[in-house]
Amino acid sequence: MRVAVTGASGFVGGAVCRALAARGVETLAFGRRPETPPGHLGGAAYRAWDLLDGPLADAPDVDAVVHCAGSVTDWGPAADFFAANLGGTRAALATFPGARFVHVSTASVYDPFRPTVRAREDEAPVARYLNAYGASKAAAERAVTARPGSVVLRPHAVYGPGDTTLLPRVLSSVRGPLLPAVGTGRQRISLTSVANLVQACVLAATGPAAPGVFNVTDAEPVLLDDALRAILAERGVAARPVYLPYRAARPLAAALEGAFLLARRPEPPRLTRYAIGHLAVERTLDITAARTALGYDPAPTSFAGAAGW
Repeated sequence: MRVAVTGASGFVGGAVCRALAARGVETLAFGRRPETPPGHLGGAAYRAWDLLDGPLADAPDVDAVVHCAGSVTDWGPAADFFAANLGGTRAALATFPGARFVHVSTASVYDPFRPTVRAREDEAPVARYLNAYGASKAAAERAVTARPGSVVLRPHAVYGPGDTTLLPRVLSSVRGPLLPAVGTGRQRISLTSVANLVQACVLAATGPAAPGVFNVTDAEPVLLDDALRAILAERGVAARPVYLPYRAARPLAAALEGAFLLARRPEPPRLTRYAIGHLAVERTLDITAARTALGYDPAPTSFAGAAGW
C-alpha cells in the first residue's frame, strides 16, 4: 500500500508519516519546507510542495492521502485562511483523484457561539463562525465530503510531543505564580493527543473503515482546571490557574482584537474570542461513530512526559 501525507513537515503530518512508516506502509511525504529531517518523517520519501501553487502535475499514484496541511493559527487575513485551508484542500483533492482521501479537520467547525456538549458529527458545519479559520475549515470539509469515499476527522486541541500550539500557548500565559484562564475551571473539555489522532489517521487510510465524518478525541473529557494543573506540574512550573469570568473576558478579547487590527499587528493578541471560546465553556465531542466505524480505541488524556515536549 502507498499513502501520501500532506503537511508532513508539520506537527501532525510528521507524526502520521512516522506511524505509517513504522507499520511498513510505503509513505510519500509532502510539505512546504524545502527540506525536512528524515527522522521527522520516519524515513519516508519527502518532496517539497506548496499547495498554494495548485495541484501537482506529476503526482505519483497512491492508494490513500492523509491531508494534514493547512493553517492552524486563529489570527490573520481571511483570504490567507481560505487560500490555505480551502484552496490547499482542493489542490490535494485534484492531485490525487482516485485515492481514498482522509482529511484532518477540526472541532472548530462546530458552533462557536454556544457550548459544545457531546456534539455529534451532524451538528456541523454551521452557518456562522467567529473567524475565518473556522469558516475556511468548514468550507474545506464541504469540498472533501462532496467526493464519495472520503473520511473527515475532527480533533480538538491537539497536544503531544512536537506541539507548537496548545502547550506553548498555555505556558506563555503564565505570569509569575499565576496562570490566567477563563471560565470557572470546572468546564469539561475534550482534548486530542497526537497519538490518538495518528491512530485515527492510520485506521482511516489503511483499514477497511467506512467513509464519513468522525470526531476524534481522547477517551473521555477532562476538567479544564485538572488539565492546566497537570501541564504545569509536568513542566515543573510553580504556578496555579486563576479564572476570569467568561462574560468579562469576551468583551475584553474583542477590544484587544480591535486594537490589534487597527494597529495592523501581524501577531495575535494574547486573548482572542476564538481562544477563550474553546476553553471557557464546555467543548466535548461524542466519539461513538469513530469507535464503531473506524475501530478507534483512544487512550485517556495524559500529559506524562510533557517536560520533554
